[in-house]
Amino acid sequence: MAESLRALLEQDMKQAMRDKDAEKRDAIRYILAMVKNAEIDKRAPLTGEEEISLLRSQVKQRQDSIEQFRNGGREDLAAKEESQVRILEAYLPQQMSDEEVTAFVAEGIAEAGATSPKDMGKVMGLLNKRAEGRVDGRRLSAAVKDALAAL
Repeated sequence: MAESLRALLEQDMKQAMRDKDAEKRDAIRYILAMVKNAEIDKRAPLTGEEEISLLRSQVKQRQDSIEQFRNGGREDLAAKEESQVRILEAYLPQQMSDEEVTAFVAEGIAEAGATSPKDMGKVMGLLNKRAEGRVDGRRLSAAVKDALAAL
């Protein structure tokens, strides 16, 4: 990413304000506040990787909220959170396809020298570093588990 996530968010928030898109404006404003708070805690600007990690954690929190709202019968709140997730996901790196995940996992297993499901931790450690936010942790874990079980 040539420009920082923060700069892109600020630019998109201004555009959302011009377009009178309150939902997008509010979602972006919330994320900007999270980025600013993280920078204050760190006492330095966030790296691109840290920005993506922060965004991922926000998406995960919202997905958990959606599940809770649905369990509580609050479809209206779940729908609002889903729209927020869609807005946030637009700022995340493009996710890998199923075929790419399969190839990525196979490459990681070969490189780690994994021979059984007991080697899952070794493979996951290697692949998590290389995934660069392009695959969800649960999805990656399931793919590694399936691949190691087939060995």
